[in-house]
Amino acid sequence: MAILLSRRDGHVLTLTLNQPDRRNPISDPDMIEAVIAALLEADRDVSVRAVVLTGAGSAFSSGGDVKKMVPGGGLRDALPAQTRRNYRNGIQRLPLVFQDLEVPVIAAINGAAIGAGCDLACMCDVRIAADSAKFAESFVKMGIVPGDGGAWLLQRIVGVSKATHMALTGEMIDAHEALACGLVSKVVPADALQEAAAAVARQIADNPPHAVRMTKRLMRQAQQASLSAVLEMSAAMQALAHETRDHEEAVLAFGERRPPVFEGR
Repeated sequence: MAILLSRRDGHVLTLTLNQPDRRNPISDPDMIEAVIAALLEADRDVSVRAVVLTGAGSAFSSGGDVKKMVPGGGLRDALPAQTRRNYRNGIQRLPLVFQDLEVPVIAAINGAAIGAGCDLACMCDVRIAADSAKFAESFVKMGIVPGDGGAWLLQRIVGVSKATHMALTGEMIDAHEALACGLVSKVVPADALQEAAAAVARQIADNPPHAVRMTKRLMRQAQQASLSAVLEMSAAMQALAHETRDHEEAVLAFGERRPPVFEGR
């Protein structure tokens, strides 16, 4: 059985974590490799204009496999220096890959997003939750810290105070509290989640793909760069965008009062 399912519908690619019996842990090397490979392939293919990431079964992702949190199991090695290398060469590759992607990724959070599963959702660009979804930055409950970048990710989404509260208490919040604090942008009934995520993906995919990808790059850089640096990058990207055929098509369609047809050129 494939641990990661892939389905293409037009310009939208849907990736599904497919270990429902284990609640879709994300920290195993084979799952990390599968997710990274699928995302990098999508990023190289400009005809993929949006990616939806979701989980099979009742959970989005349970994060790490607690049964493997013993010496010699999973990321933990008997030698601490090797444990450090395991994190660097394992799960820490995920946030770095997500940060460098230009294709937009939408998390369709169908159930529990716990620990690294919560952080996986934070790595995505847009988060839509089923009303049954739950979230917890729960590392402290297991006597560990967010080893996958959660301390960097979460506070940039919900703010320092809420992120600190979640990280230090490890408490679980429901979908509606996640919406209130900005962790997700929309909450829908569970049976409407996949279509709601697909609808957002299609909205993105309907726009000129080069402009979308450059806009995403600017948004990511703006999280850490100075205003002057972002303005300089914006000017350079705008010069590129003005020369695309899709920009010309958008201007023509606006003047002719018709829907534009974007071809990614």
